[in-house]
Amino acid sequence: MIDFLNLKKINEQYEVALLPAIQRVLASGWYILGEEVDAFESEYATYCEAKYCVGVANGLDALHLGLLALGVGAGDEVIVPSNTYIATWLAVSQCGATPVPVEPNEATYNIDPARIEAAITPRTKAILPVHLYGQPADLDPILAIARKHGLKVLEDGAQAHGARYKGKRIGAHGDMVAWSFYPGKNLGALGDGGAITTDDAELADRIRELRNYGSRVKYVNEVRGFNSRLDSLQAAILRVKLQHLDIANQVRRAIASQYLTGLAGIGVTIPYVPDWAEPVWHLFVIRSKSREQLQAHLNQAGIGSLIHYPIPPHLQGAYADLEFSKGAFPIAERLAGEVLSLPISPVHTEVEIDTVITVLHDFK
Repeated sequence: MIDFLNLKKINEQYEVALLPAIQRVLASGWYILGEEVDAFESEYATYCEAKYCVGVANGLDALHLGLLALGVGAGDEVIVPSNTYIATWLAVSQCGATPVPVEPNEATYNIDPARIEAAITPRTKAILPVHLYGQPADLDPILAIARKHGLKVLEDGAQAHGARYKGKRIGAHGDMVAWSFYPGKNLGALGDGGAITTDDAELADRIRELRNYGSRVKYVNEVRGFNSRLDSLQAAILRVKLQHLDIANQVRRAIASQYLTGLAGIGVTIPYVPDWAEPVWHLFVIRSKSREQLQAHLNQAGIGSLIHYPIPPHLQGAYADLEFSKGAFPIAERLAGEVLSLPISPVHTEVEIDTVITVLHDFK
């Protein structure tokens, strides 16, 4: 059996370093925010080549609070990818704003900058590009459009820890980047966690206020805030795993290279990487018009795979009120019907990946 993802095996690599970190938090008597969170925020900001990092409770909160800090509210519109996980849209809805979908570039799966301007209206407040599967979106044209129209840019970096766009790490190209540390991410906690990185001191301060009941000083609440604080235990765990992130990402890149070579010309669509992108391969996603049969073939061989994501947001019941019919976003719908994620993680071996490749070659 080749697991799609084995978190137990991944985290066992760090056990020797994790246990003292956990014991340190236990002994400190401080379990929400505090010195561990301060230290992680400093270390992660440096890693992301950003000036500031603010830890929050999870990735969805990072998106939600980020949009609120940018002034997004009721009656506003936010441009989002049609091809993404629904959390990107949910954050917009939580602000009382409306998500306005834009189709992806079919080669990269990320939002197509050439389609964005046509979606801008007088109500548009921000653009929310997603670095899907760990590959950076094409940020320069997106930022140029945002500047032209006076819009804010919040990046969704939930799958892109350590990725680079034109040589610079994802972290502060736009106004802010929202991060998730869900256990399955490239930088994953042992529970939920999230953060925002930015070069803007005022925005960072606003997030700190929003995450803590709208308070900068205890019992003084300046705005109607939220309880969305990164806890000390998860921060300590993330500090340990951050030290190993580049090595883990390098293993992912080696596996991706193995796949790209081994799967060329066998009748499935393999990922395309522009020369300006340095992805971190959170997922390795192929496409097949016979996706269900191909997945069954892998299952029969004991190989795990997943579909990210089988139903695009505009066709989910959660967004029935927007009245998008089937066919409204054909590229996103086509991708949802063809994509299949193959095993890729820091603990998969070259032999295991060769086995996956062989089984895929055997598919008729």
